Amino acid sequence: MPMRTLTLAMNVSLDGYVAGPGDDLGWGVPSDELFQFWSDRVGSTGLALYGRRIWAGMNAHWPTADRQPGATPAHITYARRWRDMPKVVFSSTLSTVDGNARLVTGDAVAEITRLKAGDGGPMDIGGATLAAAAMRADLIDEYVLVTHPVLVGGGTPFFPTLDRRVDLTLAETRTFPGGVLLTRYATRR
Repeated sequence: MPMRTLTLAMNVSLDGYVAGPGDDLGWGVPSDELFQFWSDRVGSTGLALYGRRIWAGMNAHWPTADRQPGATPAHITYARRWRDMPKVVFSSTLSTVDGNARLVTGDAVAEITRLKAGDGGPMDIGGATLAAAAMRADLIDEYVLVTHPVLVGGGTPFFPTLDRRVDLTLAETRTFPGGVLLTRYATRR
């Protein structure tokens, strides 16, 4: 029986961090071409799984970004796609979420396992803590690293410490302006 695929796709510094010291994300500003890649990805995602912090950041901006002064056509499209995309937010501290999202306060691994076994389109996962739990449980089918040519020296790592090896197969490479490199790997099972 086919299962839904789960992909971890995030910006990462060359030294392996998704956020620099103090949660700095300023180094990951996308070119127009990279922004279009992320927008198309949101448009094709059947369900997004978010940890609390990435949810808070995304939900603070994108629900109304298309109505802000100076919003570009690309930002308007992304905002609409993001609002329309179903989302599950995993948090033990939030009591509610809004928009096209539902909250899960219990066992994230059990819920992700249940969602993977269900019907629907591909799923993306975001947030270092949530992604780490899914990695440790061998639930990630694909890793998409969008590597920026910067060394941030510390912060939040893309990969947590794992207690076993995970073999991967290179599925795609793509370059973007500014020396940004996308590498997509499929988990070998």
